[in-house]
Amino acid sequence: MSIPSVREIWENGDKCINGWCAMPSTVTAEIVARQPFDTLTIDLQHGLVDYQMALTMLQAMGVSDVPKLARVRWNDPGFIMALLDAGFTGIICPMINTRAEAEAFVSACHYAPRGSRSFGPTRASIAYGADYQEQAKTRIATLAMIETREALDNLDDILTVEGLDAVYIGPSDLAISMGYPPSLENIAPEVEEAIVTIREKAQAAGRFAGIHTGNSAVAAAKLKDGFNLASLSTDTKIFSAAVADMLRNARPDAGDKTVKALY
Repeated sequence: MSIPSVREIWENGDKCINGWCAMPSTVTAEIVARQPFDTLTIDLQHGLVDYQMALTMLQAMGVSDVPKLARVRWNDPGFIMALLDAGFTGIICPMINTRAEAEAFVSACHYAPRGSRSFGPTRASIAYGADYQEQAKTRIATLAMIETREALDNLDDILTVEGLDAVYIGPSDLAISMGYPPSLENIAPEVEEAIVTIREKAQAAGRFAGIHTGNSAVAAAKLKDGFNLASLSTDTKIFSAAVADMLRNARPDAGDKTVKALY
């Protein structure tokens, strides 16, 4: 079996709606994976998922043959390598602020001579075959999160890093860094302008661009605007909103007592 490649999807001119799993559950992971998402992501940064749970969720996602990405907790080469060895086919790395950080991230994702990844694809070789190392040269995706003013200032240098496939925008952290409240839906004009700048510069440099969104309308709009990938909220936010809405419909006096996740 070939490694499912999000780069191949993009190079064919197609766009991705990305399913996002932050809840530590194989059942919810399988439910999300059974929907016709173009890509799937397990969140180990702000989600409640550790390495072992991410592995079992990834196995549950085997019902789908789309690319599976992991958002790592930090730019930690050992952790990145372990997740790739588990069988993830791409990595989203948060808080990439400089060229040096982007270089370290990309290096951890690739074997020599391109990078510094240690060889030991324990599950990946079982899932994708004995030629995994050869496939990994071109089919593992690297997405650097651009989500601070510092990253915006250093964007031109970051985009020159060989082997960086895409940038991924975190609007909430970007907003905080620029002095605005965090939001995925009501985005300040200055932050929205920065988002457009990041996308345009990335694509002009031959990279792809993804973004996190808070609802289906924003996700559809971002893809129409030219983004290559838009994450459709998170499983926690979708689940909590659905429960709250159904409860209010069944018992209107629930009112403001219902709770919705912010992320």
